[in-house]
Amino acid sequence: MVTSRTAPILRATKLTKRYGQRTALIDASFELWSGEVLAIVGESGSGKSTLLNVLAARDRPDAGTVEFQLKDGTISDVFQMTEAQRRLLARTDWGFVHQNSADGLRMDVSAGANVGERLMALGDRHYGQLRATACDWLARVEIDPSRVDDLPKHFSGGMRQRLQIARNLVTRPRLVFMDEPTSGLDVSVQAKLLDLLRQLTQQMDLASVIVTHDLAVARLLAHRMIVMQRGRIVETGLTDQVLDDPQHPYTQLLVSSVLQP
Repeated sequence: MVTSRTAPILRATKLTKRYGQRTALIDASFELWSGEVLAIVGESGSGKSTLLNVLAARDRPDAGTVEFQLKDGTISDVFQMTEAQRRLLARTDWGFVHQNSADGLRMDVSAGANVGERLMALGDRHYGQLRATACDWLARVEIDPSRVDDLPKHFSGGMRQRLQIARNLVTRPRLVFMDEPTSGLDVSVQAKLLDLLRQLTQQMDLASVIVTHDLAVARLLAHRMIVMQRGRIVETGLTDQVLDDPQHPYTQLLVSSVLQP
């Protein structure tokens, strides 16, 4: 481990992942800086979700490293940490917003409990404070605090996604992973959710990695973009630059909508 105040918050180096005979990820490398939103785009099967799961330590790579800068400036190889250290990191400094909100929420407990649970995992046991914080975060993600005792199963799809965001951000993480967070929502609900995400990432100076097949989502949210094809990063750059002047033939096809997600 080394210590640096000027290093990126996340660095991936030559990440490779195989599933049996299939290589899903090949030599993926990039850096992510504090406050930056990075979009990973590509058609289905391009490797973007595999890369996200490896970055978030939900899957172990066959080769390569993922380094994260801790709050004290220490740079640590995520896969050299103990399992307990990685779990703590996932509950505190990281967040993960799932495509399917049911995968990121406890559907059998109240909205307030979903938000407060992460704080309880850090030792907060004061019921009044937990409830007040949950209500505050429900309001921040545009859910009426009077719904604090309602179960997520009684919420709409858009409300569930907003609740999942509140659950992840309540511990004020510095890095959030998002897997197709607007997929399956109708256009008007998508627009409201994207506006909320943009506001929160700016207000909290969050570093974010977002996987999406929707280039409009990438343009709205991301500062930079990675384009993947067959497990490889084929193009990277500022989002507007990549979308307005794509250089790689695959990116050109993607932008011109010849390829379908």
